[in-house]
Amino acid sequence: MEKKANHFSGQLGFVLVAAGSAVGVGNLWRFPYLAAKDGGGLFLLVYFALVLTFGFTLLVSDIAIGRRTKKSAIGAYTEMNPKWKFLGVITFLVPVLIMTYYTVIGGWITKYALVYLTGQAEAAAQDGYFTSFITSPVSPVVFTLLFTGVTALIVYNGVQGGIERVSRCMMPVLLVLVVVIAGYSLTLRHTDDAGQLRTGVQGLVYYLTPQLEGLTVKRFLQILLDAMSQLFFSLSVSMGIMITYGSYVKPEVNLNKAVGQIEFFDTGVALVAGAMIIPAVYVFSGTEGMSAGPSLMFISLPKVFSAMGKAGVVVGLAFFISAIFATLTSCVSVLESIVANCLEMFHSGREKTVRVLTVLYLAASAVIALGYSLFYLEVRLPNGSVGQLLDIMDYISNSVMMPFIALLSTILVGWIAKPDYVIEEMERSGHRFGRKTLYRVMIRYVTPAMMLALFLQSTGILS
Repeated sequence: MEKKANHFSGQLGFVLVAAGSAVGVGNLWRFPYLAAKDGGGLFLLVYFALVLTFGFTLLVSDIAIGRRTKKSAIGAYTEMNPKWKFLGVITFLVPVLIMTYYTVIGGWITKYALVYLTGQAEAAAQDGYFTSFITSPVSPVVFTLLFTGVTALIVYNGVQGGIERVSRCMMPVLLVLVVVIAGYSLTLRHTDDAGQLRTGVQGLVYYLTPQLEGLTVKRFLQILLDAMSQLFFSLSVSMGIMITYGSYVKPEVNLNKAVGQIEFFDTGVALVAGAMIIPAVYVFSGTEGMSAGPSLMFISLPKVFSAMGKAGVVVGLAFFISAIFATLTSCVSVLESIVANCLEMFHSGREKTVRVLTVLYLAASAVIALGYSLFYLEVRLPNGSVGQLLDIMDYISNSVMMPFIALLSTILVGWIAKPDYVIEEMERSGHRFGRKTLYRVMIRYVTPAMMLALFLQSTGILS
């Protein structure tokens, strides 16, 4: 089959592509927002602990299953146990849903990058600019279709010729941009109307210091669950992407080392993204600016860039370009996962499959982009929030399906196929699996319990 002929050139290619998938807009937007909301350094400590345990467990399982079966989600779970084919189907549906709205967010980011490129930074900082843009019946659709088209073109060109080549170019640039902006954020100084001086270094201290005031067991559990849900965004686990990418990895590649490098890349970018955003917001908006939540990227940050003066135009442009790269590499991995499953199910060629899917997603993403104008509606979700079309798709895929998939996959690997199914693959290249004992305990006992709690909490059942 054509898919089998596709593979990454080596370990570096695999790590850069997998890290590109992992390092998405969630790292640049959701991670800093959660860190500010959930006690700064306290959230960081909890998150890093989870990355090394739960994140490691889910990441290892997905990649090892992919390489061992040489199949994507549906085929992989079917080969493991034919009775569990349904898990592959559910897993396949996650990227199918995510693709409908991820390109919309990518379109928003592209619009803002163009705004800064054309010298309209002041307009972006005005109240109501973002709302005016997303409620337009034309502009958000145009940028969404553009972003979808670029994503499809990269996937159309295959694993090495498209996905790996783009990741090798974009990931180093993304890392440099994030580090440079973070460094600049630390040099910022601003005196507010009350005469209080705030500096970027103070903002960094605020970001890194664990905020323990008023900490209760209930609040700590919420921080724990927030950090766990961020893992799904960050590591691209429990959505079939890493299974697909694992199926492209050559037998001689050291998966142990590769997993460690992906964890390092992903966590490092998230940490630096926080150091890039939180000090800047702190300098110009104080701690009150941290409560912006999901609107941080499109409403609060443009105001921060505006307050920087002329330098803010350059910093804003660099930030949104880095966000484009992060979103594009993630979006490519989502579409590739869908393509790979379709290649196995329908035995069609890559070019034809991508063309058909492109037409479908151009239409689907346009509908989601119009969810704030032509197709506007408000639906109260089980977790208590009120959402539009984009929020509904995000809730179903991330808050319901992914924790459920993680729960079922840990039961399958831990109790049906047994942990040795994955451990043997991790050691197949002749390399020692150093965290073998940790993996056994996590996959059988700890992770299933945590995934059940996360599923019950995110669906509103627990609360």
